[in-house]
Amino acid sequence: MTTFLVLLRGINVGGKNKVPMADLRRCLESRGFSAVSTYIASGNVILDSDLDAAGTAARIEEALPEDFTLDSEIVKVLVLTRAQLDAVLSGRPEGFGDQPDKYHSDAIFLMGVDAADVMPVFKPREGVDRVWPGDGVIYSERLSAQRTKSRLSAIMASPLYKSMTIRNWNTTVKLSELLMSRG
Repeated sequence: MTTFLVLLRGINVGGKNKVPMADLRRCLESRGFSAVSTYIASGNVILDSDLDAAGTAARIEEALPEDFTLDSEIVKVLVLTRAQLDAVLSGRPEGFGDQPDKYHSDAIFLMGVDAADVMPVFKPREGVDRVWPGDGVIYSERLSAQRTKSRLSAIMASPLYKSMTIRNWNTTVKLSELLMSRG
């Protein structure tokens, strides 16, 4: 058995694709996953699987539309190992996420696309936005006092946006702590 972090893209956003976490846990347990736990209602799951990451993702992608009414075009599944999540945390730019009172910091996890291909979609506003490429992730930071001037929302117009799922940095760190606590 391997413990994975599963990030679901496109559920419980703006009243669409409602997936109650208790129902999601039952769905995943009925598909053979064990020790299933969720963190907040935005599609964060930690589970144990006898499959590899790709097999785990495929089984979940198959199960979701069977158990829930979803706009399947925007729902995607990203399965990360502990080592992959550790690399996201250790690969962050110096100081990233260290000033939550000054900056809104996000990890934008990439699904089947490379950071180099995605970076041109970001057009950071000078003095407001900063973005850095990482391995399987884009680090994005917005000056809190100027966040209404951020260009981060402009990425939603790109077809590549369907290959991204965003977690704020505090959530990313908490997910790492939860994954590490599993042993």
